[in-house]
This record gives sequence, structure tokens and C-alpha cells, in this order.
Amino acid sequence: MMTFSRRDAMGVIGFAGAASTLSAAQVMAATAPSVQGGQFTPDWAALTSGYRAPNWFRDAKFGIWAHWSAQCVPEEGDWYARDMYLQGTRAYTAHVAKYGHPSKVGFMEIENLWKAERWDPERLIDLYQRAGAKYFVALANHHDNLDTYASTHHAWNTTRVGPKKDIVGIWAKVARAKGLRFGVSNHSAHAWHWYQPAYGYDPEGPMRGQRYDAWRLSAADGKGKWWDGLDPQELYSGRTMPLPSGVATLAEANAIHERTDRLWSEGIPKDNPEFVRTWALRCRELIDNYRPDLLYFDNFDLPFQQVGLETAAHYYNANRAWNNGRLEAVLNVKMVPPERRMGLVEDVERGGKPYIETYPWQTDTCLGNWHYDRALYDRDGYKTAATVLHTLFDVVSKNGNLLLSVPMRGDGTIDEKEERVIEEIATWMGRYGTAIYATRPWRIHAEGPTKPASGMFAEGGPKSPYTANDIRYVRNGDDVHALVMGWPEDGIARLTLWSVGNPIGRGEIRRVTLPGQTTPLAFRRTGAALEVTLPPGHRNAIGIPLILSGRGLTGGSLAETA
Repeated sequence: MMTFSRRDAMGVIGFAGAASTLSAAQVMAATAPSVQGGQFTPDWAALTSGYRAPNWFRDAKFGIWAHWSAQCVPEEGDWYARDMYLQGTRAYTAHVAKYGHPSKVGFMEIENLWKAERWDPERLIDLYQRAGAKYFVALANHHDNLDTYASTHHAWNTTRVGPKKDIVGIWAKVARAKGLRFGVSNHSAHAWHWYQPAYGYDPEGPMRGQRYDAWRLSAADGKGKWWDGLDPQELYSGRTMPLPSGVATLAEANAIHERTDRLWSEGIPKDNPEFVRTWALRCRELIDNYRPDLLYFDNFDLPFQQVGLETAAHYYNANRAWNNGRLEAVLNVKMVPPERRMGLVEDVERGGKPYIETYPWQTDTCLGNWHYDRALYDRDGYKTAATVLHTLFDVVSKNGNLLLSVPMRGDGTIDEKEERVIEEIATWMGRYGTAIYATRPWRIHAEGPTKPASGMFAEGGPKSPYTANDIRYVRNGDDVHALVMGWPEDGIARLTLWSVGNPIGRGEIRRVTLPGQTTPLAFRRTGAALEVTLPPGHRNAIGIPLILSGRGLTGGSLAETA
């Protein structure tokens, strides 16, 4: 059996300390020129010294994301385009049953089945805006390597394949017309290794050893077919580390995938520099033609080493040029080390932080799975409105934002269960959302017994674990907002940090009100808590924000201010 060292398996420049044989400058050759004369040069020193998260993002707090690609068509959940090539997985079993064996019907055929025939972007944006979103993000490509915009550097895009529409361009026009900030998410940097199972085969069963479609197809095979003029190798990214011949068990095949194409590398592939050069051109065109306010990279660092730094510097300089010298850009990257967090906006996928982060950040999560999952719908597995809003409370108390994905079906619609959750969020945000927007962290972010999510992929189930004893704190001007995460049975909210003599809740409370209300609520401070009598007419299952006004209530936060 073929064996792999870590470096051979990944074939990555600089991976695990290996010497580079190809410079980033060579990879970037022939790409579009960067904005000249900008403040930002392609190095971390420039990014960390010159960047500051814009106030629009810090004030917005809540965004909604359309994480929508052809992988939504089979309605089998996440990573379908990879897992359908892994024998024994749910996606493989479903694909064989619905469409045929992947040696005959590959994922490129699913790309063509994505028609978006019932997509109504104006209706969806109206719904999301009513739910309180201040920015909207569209998926520009996923690891399946299909661009959802009018890409001139990548023929596999939705103006030629599937919907035959400029998805990103249409989302951008509608969102901006409604007054929302617009962002794009780019996930394609991993396609070169993530897609390698498409070059594999079944290690077991009646079709064992027969290579899948990516192995055999070329542009010449498309003559007279729907993909005439397209090269499947451009979509599938080329043979970089295909499953070696002779593997005869699922266990062995899975072990090879785990230590080769499943590794989440951010480096430049030694054997496929052309993929990186084209990726850079595609990303530059996405930035220049659609001018996003937010650019999300689904990477644990800037992708492709120096190429990523070049792209980041270009984005920041271009954004300043669009905005008359003001830097309004937000660049999301995951797993950012502390010394780099001031140079971009860290994103924590499906998780959170246990403390107030000094620099603005974002968590992203989804009502269900990232790609539409019919089984999740059938078992009522979506997050509740309370879960979403309690996550928002927790995140904003720690200097963060929440980006929520609402799964879409291949036809461009969301289902009635998702819509019901979004409408419940809209009802609550319509009454109380002003207590969330434009806030900043207070001295202490929380009180209460429930431990929040901490770290990547640390979130719990669809039901919120929080109770009325869990409270999150933010400030706005001289006021402190106490976000009570539930409704107390006796109708009295108890804020223990504001008990008499508590040095954290120092200052004089003169009035307690609800957002948008002038009528003060009855309250008293005891040795145990600040006790506030809540108005029965506002009772709801999610909770309620209390506005504490007085003298000397705010100050003391270490989070970035401005």
C-alpha cells in the first residue's frame, strides 16, 4: 500500500516546515494589479497597525446569511459534494439511490440541477430585514468550486451552469436597495484537496475499483451535452492526491482520506499552483465587481499564505478608495491568534467566547445545517427563536456580532418551519431590538448559572439552555442594558450584580425602563439583587431587556472603544 508523509500527502508549500519550491510572487503572476498607493501592504504588520473594525459593523450586531449552493438540491445536508464520493456515507447512499453511481453521475450533474426557479430575493430580504438583520451575506462559492457570480476567470459559475443567474449580483442589488450592508463568503480555497474523493472509487462492493467521474472526464467529453465547452477538471480541481489503487476496505480508504485530503490546510499546493493563481483572480474579481462591505473566508488563517495577504491588502485599499478614504471593510477569518486579531475580524463558527473580546468579532451559526437537510426538517431539528436570540445576547455582551444562516432549498425558498422561527425573531426584535444595536460591552458581560458555548463548534442543541436567572449586560451611552434570558415565574427579574454594596454594579440607579418606553418600572435594590417588576403585558418566552439609567453606571470595559 502507498504510504504518505504529512508533507507528501498534502503537497503544500511550507506545510509542516517544508521548504518552499514556488514563491507566492510566482503564483500571483498575471493576476490583476492591486490598488496602488494604498495604506495597506501585504504583511501582518500593516494589517494589524492600520485596521480598525468599522462602526457600521460594531453597531449592526446581527446579520443573516444565504449559505446557498447546489449542495442544497439533494436536501441531504452538509458536504454533499465530497461525501457522495465516500462510500458508506449518508450522501453516497442517497446519491446512488436518487441519481446513480458516482462513476456515472458525478456532482457536476447536481450543479446543473440547481435551477433556483422559485427564488424571490426581495421577499427574503424583506423578511430578514424585518427580523432585525442589518447586514446580509451571500455565499459566493463553496468547496464544490462553483462561483455564484459572473466570473470571467472560472467558467463553472451560475451564469453558465444551473440557475443561469448572477446570484451574488442579484442579492447585492436587492440588499443594498433595502439599506442593508452587503457581504460575500468565499469557501473555495479548500476545493483543491476537499474534492479529491471525486477521483477515487468504491473500495468494496459490486462497483469496487471503478474510478468516479472526475478521474475520466475531460472537456472533449462534453461535446453535444449541457456542459459543452466546460472542462470538468477545472471544476474538480485536478488530480492532486487521488486514492491510490489497490485499497480494498472502507476502513483503509477512510484512513487515507483523513490523513490526506481531509486535512484542513491553508497553504499553497505544491502540485497545483495554477489553482491558487486562478483562485486569486476569481477573488479579486469578486471584490472589485461587487464591492462587498464584508468578505468572509472559510479559512483558519488567510488562505494561501502570501497570496492571502495580497488579497487582504487589496481589499482594504480598494474599500478605502470606494469610500472616499474611510475604511468600511470587514474581513472574517477563523482561528485568529491574539496577535493578529486587530488586523481583521475573527469569526467563531458555531461557538463563542468565554470572555469580553478586546476586538470586535463574529460568531456564525445556522438554523439547521449549512446546506438544506430534509431529515432535519422532518424531525423538527431547527433552532428556536429563543436559542437564536439568546446566542445574540451572549455574543453582543462580549463585543461580538451574530451571523445567522437560514438554509435554502435548491429552488430558492425557505420552508415554513424556518419562516416561523424568523417571524418570531422579527416580533421580538421589532419590540426590543433597539436594546441590542449600537451597544458596547459593560464591565462584566454576564451573570447566571448557565455555561455558554466557548470555542469553535461548541454550541448546544436546538433548544436554549438559558433561564431568567441568566442575564447579559451591554452599555449604550450612560445606560446599562440588562438582557434577561427568559421570563421569571413570579414576574420579578433579579439582577444580582446590582445588589446593594456590590462593587461591580456600582453607581446610582434612578430609573428602569423597557426599550422605547418612557413609563418607569417598579424596582428596589436589596442585599441580594436589584428586583424589577416586569409588566405582564410584555410576557414572552424569549426574555426582555431592561434599560438601567442613573449616575455612574457605565465604564470600565477593556474592549476596543470608538
